[in-house]
Amino acid sequence: MTVLVTGATGRTGRRVAEAASAAGLDVRAASRGGAVRFDWYDPGTWDAALRGADAAYLVYTPDIGAPSAAETVGALARRAVGLGVRRLVLLSARGEEQALPAERAVRDSGADWTVVRAAWFHQNFSEGPLVDGVRGGEFVFPAAEVQEPFVDVRDIADVVLTALTDGSYAGRTLEVTGPRLLSFREALGEISAAVGREIRYVPVSVKEFGVMLAESGMPAEETAFLEDVFETLLDGRNAHVCDGVSDVLGRPPRDFADFVREQATGTAWTV
Repeated sequence: MTVLVTGATGRTGRRVAEAASAAGLDVRAASRGGAVRFDWYDPGTWDAALRGADAAYLVYTPDIGAPSAAETVGALARRAVGLGVRRLVLLSARGEEQALPAERAVRDSGADWTVVRAAWFHQNFSEGPLVDGVRGGEFVFPAAEVQEPFVDVRDIADVVLTALTDGSYAGRTLEVTGPRLLSFREALGEISAAVGREIRYVPVSVKEFGVMLAESGMPAEETAFLEDVFETLLDGRNAHVCDGVSDVLGRPPRDFADFVREQATGTAWTV
């Protein structure tokens, strides 16, 4: 079985590619600068990446709820079906209303589809744009005291791999979370205890956070989009756990505490 993995250098794509390779699949690890070139914004790269694949994992950047996502993802999904790629697994965001049009686009493409809606990643604290706040000892974010069932990206990857290879998950939307609820303050408290220094949580309003993003150089359109997402996504709607990981994998999801212990021995949070 040949599987195309888009975003193969990203947080989920890299783990999906690794899991698929370990399972003996023929993996096309695609990215804008890799050996298999794929760029969401350059349809000229699509056919070569898709042709001959049996299934594909789709992770849209910068965000599945972005204004351009539905049209682009839909076009890619239809092209994939036209080239004989039957199985499509789309990464979506749990509770993000802005992501629903892109989900519909995949459902309407004619593919055997699965949508994986994920909670906030454990690895958002150790990889990506927010890790600087953890390293610097002050994590500024507009989540107030909302609780989130943080999920490990390795669990997402295992669920995605199952959906790619097991046809019984076609036509289903899977919600994946971790095993317990934590506020961002509590999550940072666990990290603080593990690394032996305080990482202060500074809750701000969405508008204040938007000003910070704009001052950092983020384009106005992207800032406005993130403000719109955070106004809804961080309102408490996701403050409950789901059984998606255990239902698909037959085991409990990884706990945030285990993730923290692993990371504390590495360099992700080294000052």
